[in-house]
Amino acid sequence: MSRAYEGLEFLSTLATAEVEKRHVCDRHRVTAARSSQSTRVSEWPLVSMKARRFLLHACVTTLGVLAVSACRTSTPPPATSAHLVERSRVSMGSAVNLSAYTADEAATLAAFERVFAEFDRLDALMSVWKEGSDVLRINEAAGRHSVAVSAETREVLHAAQEVSDWTEGKFDVTFGALSGIWKFDHDIDGQIPDRSEIAGRLPLIDYRALRVDDRAGTAELTRPGMKVHLGGIGKGYAIDRAVTILREAGQTNFMIQSGGDLFIAGRRGDRPWRVGIQDPRGAPNTLFAAIEITDAAFSTSGDYERFFIRDGRRYHHIIDPDTGEPAMGSRSVTIMAKTATMSDGLSTGVFILGAEKGMALIERLADVEGVIVSAGNEVNVSSGLKGRLALLSAPTK
Repeated sequence: MSRAYEGLEFLSTLATAEVEKRHVCDRHRVTAARSSQSTRVSEWPLVSMKARRFLLHACVTTLGVLAVSACRTSTPPPATSAHLVERSRVSMGSAVNLSAYTADEAATLAAFERVFAEFDRLDALMSVWKEGSDVLRINEAAGRHSVAVSAETREVLHAAQEVSDWTEGKFDVTFGALSGIWKFDHDIDGQIPDRSEIAGRLPLIDYRALRVDDRAGTAELTRPGMKVHLGGIGKGYAIDRAVTILREAGQTNFMIQSGGDLFIAGRRGDRPWRVGIQDPRGAPNTLFAAIEITDAAFSTSGDYERFFIRDGRRYHHIIDPDTGEPAMGSRSVTIMAKTATMSDGLSTGVFILGAEKGMALIERLADVEGVIVSAGNEVNVSSGLKGRLALLSAPTK
């Protein structure tokens, strides 16, 4: 193992880990382990999230193993020196974790507050749980008439339609018609829905029946019973809005993470930020790959966060809109792209496409890279990541 990846800060149990190495306890101080369950495809409030970030100070002896240590924390740096500033808050059903390497802590914290406010504002527009949201009003008017919606909602819907086109409809925000049939959140019951119940909803899933009119400022579902659900792309869009806010505030070195999605800008002090990819069948916070990145979004979809096993088959929350059942072609998909909106939507769509079609799509798209762990546990790496991605170990079988 390369020494560059010794000492990891696990960022997300879904698949991403910001990797840090600090020095305390004579020679080593291990970093904080940040745990937050992620949400993909399901609506944010359904996810059982930890409302706060937990910090473990530890000494690391081998990759992926945390040993609790008696290390004392170091004295906070002077306010005038560049240092890491971090805050966390719950929004859209997930912990929103913000980090910035900055010398102006007060200005950074003020910008963080604007980011948290923006997440809450967008949640009020795009949630299927908050009365009066754009999404609820679109769904309530399905098959009857268009409704006026915000520019932000229209922008997300346009992005979703683009990802749907790229993925042959495998990513489809009208999958909301299946809501309530499968239970993978706090209400998980291990039950397989009756096939006739699923089949009756499939005709209501069709992204081409979603119309967005920017001139009129409206959106419309053309069939009664259809439902939009932005759980697979809305969080990525919120992260992109947060990037804009932080850059307008003069921040250049920062990380924004929520669930399985993140965006990284600039550097972490004197070196790049480091992220890792969760082993789909390994213990929580066990990585099989890591990479240094900057100025890019990084999203992962996996079948190992919310699932149950019945008769030897794994049933999970990433649903194929063509069958109405859990997609079976992948174990995890990680996408790196210029925006979190694209990485968020593509990680879901590529997961459902499967390794062969999914990697072919990644290679066709400009400024998109990816890592796919197939259903057979093969690791597929896009051409742009070869030589950059460090494979730390083979994924657990």
